[in-house]
Amino acid sequence: MPQKAVFPGTFDPLTCGHLDLINRAAALFDEVILAVAASPGKRPLFSLDERIQLAQQACQSLSNVSITGFSNLLIDFMKEQNATILLRGIRTGSDFEYESQLAAMYRRMMPEMEIIFLPPAEQYAFVSSTLVREIALHGGDASQFVTDNVAEAIRHKQLLNRA
Repeated sequence: MPQKAVFPGTFDPLTCGHLDLINRAAALFDEVILAVAASPGKRPLFSLDERIQLAQQACQSLSNVSITGFSNLLIDFMKEQNATILLRGIRTGSDFEYESQLAAMYRRMMPEMEIIFLPPAEQYAFVSSTLVREIALHGGDASQFVTDNVAEAIRHKQLLNRA
């Protein structure tokens, strides 16, 4: 049976750390679904459609990676996708504690699920979408933390906000 993994997140914006995990997951699994959460309560910098498009551009060379938006419960999304592997990135001990709590809840709701925690490469261990958004909102240059297409989209948002 082909191994299908779901890597969920808001990806607002997609960072080099995310892309590192996506590339590594693509080498580990037959299929990887990057599940972009709508997350309207987080007041994202980019719309769901923009985040999906940016991820598609960044992942276009990965033939076994697909990008899909979702707004329902992650467990329901995974069942819709016939996926039983959940991939989560962890950077710090606090990430691990939080993700472990979620993993226990998810496993209770979907016992057949396997949860894989992957740490990012060392050079991305401190990079988060929250920090990138903060830099961008203050007019800074976050280009070293994101892909070229995301950096361009951030610059475009900055110009719009100044106008």
